[in-house]
Amino acid sequence: MKTIFILLSIFFSCLLIPLNAQGSPDYTGGFKIKFNEDGSKYLRTISWVQGQVNYNTDAPGGTEAMTMQLRRARVLMFSQITPKFMLLTHFGVNSLGANTMSPTGKGEGSQVFMHDAWAQYNFIPAFTLGMGLHYFNGISRLSNQSTLNMLTLDNNRSSWATLGLSDQFARHVGLFAKGSIHNFQYQVSFNEAMTANLDARDPMNAASVYRGKELLGGDEAGKTFSGYFQYGFLDKESDFLPFRVGSYLGGKKVFNVGAGFFAHPKGAVRADANGDLTGEDVSIFAVDVFYDAPISAKGDAITAYAVYQNNDYGEDYLLGPYGTGNMLYGHVGYLLPGNNPQLKFQPYVAYSHQTFDATQDDKSELKVGLNAYMSGHHAKFTLEYDKTKFGDTDTGFVNLQAMVYL
Repeated sequence: MKTIFILLSIFFSCLLIPLNAQGSPDYTGGFKIKFNEDGSKYLRTISWVQGQVNYNTDAPGGTEAMTMQLRRARVLMFSQITPKFMLLTHFGVNSLGANTMSPTGKGEGSQVFMHDAWAQYNFIPAFTLGMGLHYFNGISRLSNQSTLNMLTLDNNRSSWATLGLSDQFARHVGLFAKGSIHNFQYQVSFNEAMTANLDARDPMNAASVYRGKELLGGDEAGKTFSGYFQYGFLDKESDFLPFRVGSYLGGKKVFNVGAGFFAHPKGAVRADANGDLTGEDVSIFAVDVFYDAPISAKGDAITAYAVYQNNDYGEDYLLGPYGTGNMLYGHVGYLLPGNNPQLKFQPYVAYSHQTFDATQDDKSELKVGLNAYMSGHHAKFTLEYDKTKFGDTDTGFVNLQAMVYL
């Protein structure tokens, strides 16, 4: 209880610190190098840092209850020499803390790595083709979530449904196409599946394992397919980059419905009593709805999102956040009215419920939080309580995050 009081004190004390980081209302386009007078040839750079203090309210005796971590430190750059071509790179480090740091910064957990690296050619607004290590995912809006402007402290983990199984940190190497036709937007991709992944289980000891490419070979289980399709009824969202906005803070009036999928033929395998392997198709499908709009001239706004996702990783598959079954997730946030652009508050609540074929136990997670915006998303503090129940596991966390991005 004492630690929770300390975190609350830190949170509200930080609100008294004058911050001049770029962002709404101070942000004017960020750092952009123009190579010609009209700015059509340029290099754009975005950088951000998120630091967290996490307190486990249910930590057993003798274990460390409070920890600190560098949740994300990233740099993203993209450039164009004409509106037809674009090159993007994105690199950084994630979840750097006591257990991932190394004495000289050379350990595996300390390493900066490439998140994205792709090139694209824009034929017409309705068709752009690209290739590389990319984030044009299928399934849902949250599968394409930006980490710069989430409503909640972090993304709903199960929405990054292929992370570390068929892809590298929610990115595949492959081809993608995207486009916009009036209010309709789409993105589809054809990718290489990753060979070595998070699932190292022996197929003789599990119902299904996600090791199709490794055990059956690339000819049988080497490729994945994905897509996400969205129709907007109100303001049109930008599809210049794949990173979806979590909350516009009343800056737009958006109402979208979407649907998406991911398919990996024979991505999972099962073993019979003789050890013979049979491939099982992995398929994930979701439908979602997103609404974000100002409410009145007083500066208040609402953000709401809901998704239904059906997961099939193979018969009775269950590994950490991944499992064959169904998921319902939703969140809603309310930006409180106020005319001070340098300090805005946004309470929110999020809830997810998952069922799994492999067990009768359901998994539920409740998040209740408060965002304090010092300059829009560009300087933000988030305080969140997270309660998760799954079988005999019942955990609670109080998390405090500070973020600045330029």
